[in-house]
Amino acid sequence: MKKISQFVLVFVVMLFTSVTFSQSTITGKILGSDFNGPLPGVNILEKGTTNGTSTNFDGNFSITTKEASGELVISYVGYVSQTIAFDASKDLGTITLMVSDVGLDEVMIIASVAVDRKTPVAVSTVKAEQIELKLGTQEFPEVLKSTPGVYATKQGGGYGDGRINLRGFNSENVAVMINGVPINDMENGRVFWSNWAGLGDVTSSMQVQRGLGAAKVAVPSVGGTINIISKTTDVEAGGNFYTTLGNDGFKKFGVTYSTGLMDNGFAATVSAAKTDGDGFVDGTEFNAVSYFINISKQINENHKLAFTAFGAKQRHGQRQNRHSIETFRKSERGIKFNSDWGYRNGQITFQEDNFYHKPQISLNHYWNINDKSKLSTAAYVSFGTGGGGGFRGVNKFGFDPSTGIGEYRDGLYGPIDFDRIAQENEDLGVNGSETILRASRNDHKWYGVLSTYQTDLTDELVLLGGLDFRYYKGIHFQEVTDLLGGQYYLDDNDVNNPNRQTKVGDKVNYDNDGIVNWIGGFTQLEYSKDKLAAFVSLAASNTGYKRVDRFNYLDSDPLQTTGTSNFFGYGVKGGANYNLDDNHNVFANLGYFEKAPFFRAVYPRFNNEDINDDAPNQKITSFELGYGYRSDKLSANVNVYHTRWNDRTEFASFQTQSNELAFVNILGVDAIHKGIEIDFVYRPWDNLRITGMASIGDWRWGNNVENVEIRDEEQNLVDTVDIIIEDLRVGDAAQTTFALGANYDIGPDTILTVDYNYFADLYSDFDPSDRGTAGPQAWKVPAYGIFDTAMRHNFKFGNFDATLTGRINNIFNTEYIADSQDGDGTAQGARVFYGFGRTFSVGAKIKF
Repeated sequence: MKKISQFVLVFVVMLFTSVTFSQSTITGKILGSDFNGPLPGVNILEKGTTNGTSTNFDGNFSITTKEASGELVISYVGYVSQTIAFDASKDLGTITLMVSDVGLDEVMIIASVAVDRKTPVAVSTVKAEQIELKLGTQEFPEVLKSTPGVYATKQGGGYGDGRINLRGFNSENVAVMINGVPINDMENGRVFWSNWAGLGDVTSSMQVQRGLGAAKVAVPSVGGTINIISKTTDVEAGGNFYTTLGNDGFKKFGVTYSTGLMDNGFAATVSAAKTDGDGFVDGTEFNAVSYFINISKQINENHKLAFTAFGAKQRHGQRQNRHSIETFRKSERGIKFNSDWGYRNGQITFQEDNFYHKPQISLNHYWNINDKSKLSTAAYVSFGTGGGGGFRGVNKFGFDPSTGIGEYRDGLYGPIDFDRIAQENEDLGVNGSETILRASRNDHKWYGVLSTYQTDLTDELVLLGGLDFRYYKGIHFQEVTDLLGGQYYLDDNDVNNPNRQTKVGDKVNYDNDGIVNWIGGFTQLEYSKDKLAAFVSLAASNTGYKRVDRFNYLDSDPLQTTGTSNFFGYGVKGGANYNLDDNHNVFANLGYFEKAPFFRAVYPRFNNEDINDDAPNQKITSFELGYGYRSDKLSANVNVYHTRWNDRTEFASFQTQSNELAFVNILGVDAIHKGIEIDFVYRPWDNLRITGMASIGDWRWGNNVENVEIRDEEQNLVDTVDIIIEDLRVGDAAQTTFALGANYDIGPDTILTVDYNYFADLYSDFDPSDRGTAGPQAWKVPAYGIFDTAMRHNFKFGNFDATLTGRINNIFNTEYIADSQDGDGTAQGARVFYGFGRTFSVGAKIKF
């Protein structure tokens, strides 16, 4: 018996020893080639097993293998996978994963991508994997709603009509760039996301740089910069088919194919998708065809060319008119109610709609001049065609529940009866239509060149410089789209062709061009050594405006084309990041810039005579302090900011003694935006990631402007102006937001996410110029919170890899107001848009 026990003991010891000797402990650190920084969450799998781990926030990993020798497969979305052999316990050192897109490293130079623990700005990055998982039927900006300082909504609810505010500033004052190319409208600074339908399909990453940002060109980034990096060309050959089905008839089908990087240095990727649906809101049917193509050629080791073209041709119905809360409650359609559509001959007809096609085409050249210097240049063009619908003539679309006016509707809250309007126009016969549908066209031609030179002065100092040329021509006119049963529409707005009987396709009301010439430049000096990284940057630009008016002036009138009004803007900023140790870092930045006024401030009367040549620059001062913490399990950031926006564009007009129109610029209309932002990612286990953020803002109008004297050229007092806004809250965006989310890997092939977002201190929007007397705060919208969830499962479909993704947004069907226009400071006087109720989508992708 004793011998048997000894035998068993020896056997167990031998077994344990053999198991121990058959294991190895492998460690290492993983970096990304695109920014030479650590990659958290990289998957490391022992080949042929389910044994795996992932990197921590510093890119480090440690794995105990089941076998003494074998191979590790290292993979991460957006990067080329690596397989590394091992035969004993060892430290693999630093492993750099190359990005899976050809030329992406070079794009990062022009796009000014911020680097963690180096670039001294507050930044959040969303990768393609997260966009694909969470986007579904949401608007593209809504992917960022869990980012500090961001407030994103669907606005009226039409396809592509979403909007985004950053630290309380709307899109006019937030720079949006795609691959480093600015896309803010050159005349008014706005971003129309419907022009970029399908962008989510081709985005490699999206980075929100709050505050001054890292962008080097002179862009109007008062609130921050949204930096979108598109996919380029995949290194590996292959493609995929995908489809998504969702609520309210949402259907999307698409395909992508890449040649991969071939031996001759050539590579190409093409992608196309078609999207259709009825829309959650009544009368917002939509359809879109989006496309993307990238062709790159490695000419030699020093020169590379890349051609990119993408766009989307789309049309969708809109909900343009806000209504009172009472109207939505009384309507049988509830939050889906829309007063801007109806039926004609049994077919859905839009009073308000949007149609646009805006392809963007760019040719990038990357030149490695020598070991120390490189030059990156992007030449781009954009041709926009399309506009938005509406009506001309007698307004038969009025809707007033308080008086019961709505006679051209199927019931007070019903759709528009276009058949009745058409019958009345038909009855007028030779007198023509009294009510028609028209489109306000905003076509444009945009040409630009961006060039960035970079040279290493020393091992620690890098000098950058760049030029930014742009030419923009906006072509604005209205055209007849539907005579609604009549024979013609009489228009007398064209002095070159008065009292014209217009037909479908003819121009009416106005026809003018806005021309913008822009030249800008920057220089930046960067220092990086050991724990310290710092920079100082100077940028300057000249904006020239010109206007052409073909309706208000005869072709023979020299006033038909104005001279050029020039406005000089500049900015200076600097910052530093110091890594206290491997866990802690602090940063600070400070900047001041002056921004040229928008086109409308120079031509406020929409003619070529009353020109506000002296419109002042808007002046912005911003500073920020931040702290970061990184450890194996926790990554966290805290930053405080203070932005002062001085001399917001305001002016008053008056008649001189000689009966001419003149302007006085009202200086001193200031706003102060300050706050604190916190965000974190916590990984208690390799398969669970908890995210969270808190953003608490205090955005107020800074002061009253009282007794502004308006005097004529003889210094006679004409009028006085008051703007009483001191301490009023800035409206249009939630000043307090919270988010909490969980990403759980149920297994190696399945991930589940749950997100909660809370929004509070959302004040109704208002124009400060309308506050001539002391009044109450704008109405504060009730706070609300919504839950979203998504699940993705990877599986084999025959010999192909496949993915199935399901999403539910607003799980509990919470009713909330997302947008509000102030009336009298009360809920009853406000005009609102409700947010969407519960929505869902299911998507499938097959890779080949």
